[in-house]
Amino acid sequence: MTKTSYSKETLKLMLGFQRDEITSSRIYSYFAKRIKDEKNRSVLEKIAADEAAHAQIWKQYTGQEVRPDYLRIVWYVILTYVLGYTFVIKLLELHEYEGINGLSGMEKEIPETRQIIAQEQEHEKKLIEMLDEERLNYVGAMVLGLNDALVELTGTIAGLTFVLMNNTLIAMAGIITGIAATLSMAASNYLAERADGNPHALKASVYTGISYLVTVVCLVLPYLIFPSRMYLAALLCMIAVVIFLVFIFNYYIATVKSEPFWPKFIEMSAISLSVALISFAIGWVAKLCFGIDVG
Repeated sequence: MTKTSYSKETLKLMLGFQRDEITSSRIYSYFAKRIKDEKNRSVLEKIAADEAAHAQIWKQYTGQEVRPDYLRIVWYVILTYVLGYTFVIKLLELHEYEGINGLSGMEKEIPETRQIIAQEQEHEKKLIEMLDEERLNYVGAMVLGLNDALVELTGTIAGLTFVLMNNTLIAMAGIITGIAATLSMAASNYLAERADGNPHALKASVYTGISYLVTVVCLVLPYLIFPSRMYLAALLCMIAVVIFLVFIFNYYIATVKSEPFWPKFIEMSAISLSVALISFAIGWVAKLCFGIDVG
């Protein structure tokens, strides 16, 4: 059957599959060159070869050459450096799953589709088996740092916002408090991990400290950007940053650990925002009761 025998919609769908396969092949080849583990490298090389073969099958039906999606390749490479190859491989796994669902409707028209689906399912299993990255062993430490920073600093900065009503003073207080809390949290986590007999206690405490400090910087930044008297705008911006950080972190965890996203995102957001609201109210009451006026 030639390509002229297909409708425009079917041809467009096949061209999309063809482009996805050649793009995935390039991405898996890139990963294969970066990964040191010989077994995992061979798995990725085999998947890359299979994806390239699938692209050739689609080419027989479309009769067209298709270029890879270079923007997608670049985006995945960037994500690898920022979030690690485990996160990106999990995204590719999800893409494989979506591809299988899309292919299932074409089994009658394209006999080779059954073979492609079987291989895609095998790829999904192999990807799950090979996932192992150092940073995933310290997710608990990262959660501790991020969660504590969001709750403690969001509440502290929100409370100081109404008391001080000056972005420069609020930022200064937030930075001092944040750095002190970072050191305290990292030290406490180190001692706790040592007490539990963790041989990697120092590294766990470093992950906790880094995630805490990054969160501090993100929360204080709006108060450094806005003019001194625009403290309400800075507060609203900080709240938006909190929600964004919670979204990104929970999406990362949900992706790499195959866990539900929305329940944890809603729970973490609700806790952080509730603490901010209560702290803001406490600051307002304190200002009225003690007659605080910083000019």
